Amino acid sequence: MTDAPGMVEGGCRCGRVRFRLSGTPIFTGACHCRGCQRMSASAYSVSGAWPAEQFEVIAGEPVIGGLHGATRHYFCGHCMSWMFTRPEGFDAFVNVRTTLLDVPPADPPFLESFTSEALPWAKTGATHSFETFPPPESFEPLIAEFARSRAG
Repeated sequence: MTDAPGMVEGGCRCGRVRFRLSGTPIFTGACHCRGCQRMSASAYSVSGAWPAEQFEVIAGEPVIGGLHGATRHYFCGHCMSWMFTRPEGFDAFVNVRTTLLDVPPADPPFLESFTSEALPWAKTGATHSFETFPPPESFEPLIAEFARSRAG
């Protein structure tokens, strides 16, 4: 684990694949869609979006799993931990499963999506909730609000 300012590291369950993130996420979120429920074997997936240039795999070789189309989900080929996603149409960022960070975030996710598919007892404490995926025009103001919330 690094202790350099602005750097965090994480990895899969078995430790064969490790990654490093610099800076802060542009937002954090939880997704309640059935796909995330199935891939995480949980009520929702928890993640943070980092600019792609601030993400690097530093050990091991992740493999594509889950969906095999334009949206690419990456896993450890040994323990099969779902580690990160490169979403279709959003190549500028990487969506990292924040529960895999060496020190997971203590704050609740900033936004949650697909609450229309949420299990009735699954609550995240997110600041913003969306029945489906947030509309594209909402991201700029959400990202700005998330940055302001972390600054003070």
